[in-house]
Amino acid sequence: MSEHQLDDVIELRAAQLRFGNRTVWEGLDLAVRPGEFVAVLGPNGSGKTSLLRVLLGVQPLSSGTAHSFGAPVRVGDPRIGYIPQQKTLDRGLGLRGRDLVGLGYNGHRWGLPLPGRKQREKAERVEEAIVAVAAADYADMPVGQLSGGEQQRLRVAQALVSDPGVLLCDEPLLSLDLASQRRVAELIDARRHLADTAVLFVTHEITPILPMVDTVVYFVDGRFRVGPPDQVMTSEVLSDLYRTEVEVIAVRDRLVVIGTGDALDLLGRAGHEHHAEQ
Repeated sequence: MSEHQLDDVIELRAAQLRFGNRTVWEGLDLAVRPGEFVAVLGPNGSGKTSLLRVLLGVQPLSSGTAHSFGAPVRVGDPRIGYIPQQKTLDRGLGLRGRDLVGLGYNGHRWGLPLPGRKQREKAERVEEAIVAVAAADYADMPVGQLSGGEQQRLRVAQALVSDPGVLLCDEPLLSLDLASQRRVAELIDARRHLADTAVLFVTHEITPILPMVDTVVYFVDGRFRVGPPDQVMTSEVLSDLYRTEVEVIAVRDRLVVIGTGDALDLLGRAGHEHHAEQ
């Protein structure tokens, strides 16, 4: 389905991001291949969402380069899909589910009516995306009357309707129950296998996606590590990043992260499990 076959669909070189006198991160080199699943982790304020904003073209780097599909990143690139942080929509909102999905098709053409052929193409693409996330049963209902999990499925469909080669996900599991977290994560994982779509997944909920992850980018207080999960999610690496003793223990299919003092607070805000499974 996807036509994106470049060696690297995302490439950052010597990337630095500063806000005033504060350096969020610097010296970041990252290359993302088609179909690769990248988890972006770290405590609040460490620059995870800022990385997505850079790739969306809305946040310029302080230095270095950011490319998508072999060219500098730009605003409104339809090859880049975006799932924003989950926020429950107002119950009085009358917008239908399929209308919400449709915004992903022509959201960059505000005010310009589509010709008849494009209207038909849009309707077909919207329907395909809705079916892909199993949302057909409620696609014609007002989105304000849907559950958080149903709304988030429609947001996934909205991000997929432009047939993206890269999918940027900003906390898509936030506030969802465990079952909905798994369903949404599985939808995104299925997309990347079906269409070779690269996924950058910012999350505080590592457990639902751990089996899917190829690469971890872990930010802590201006420092970072990039690599496979078994090389980054270790006691030694996280202790170095947090600059205090941290222990990582594998329990079944999840990681238990145990820290001390301030590090425990930071890890807790990062959403890692720091208790044994009951």
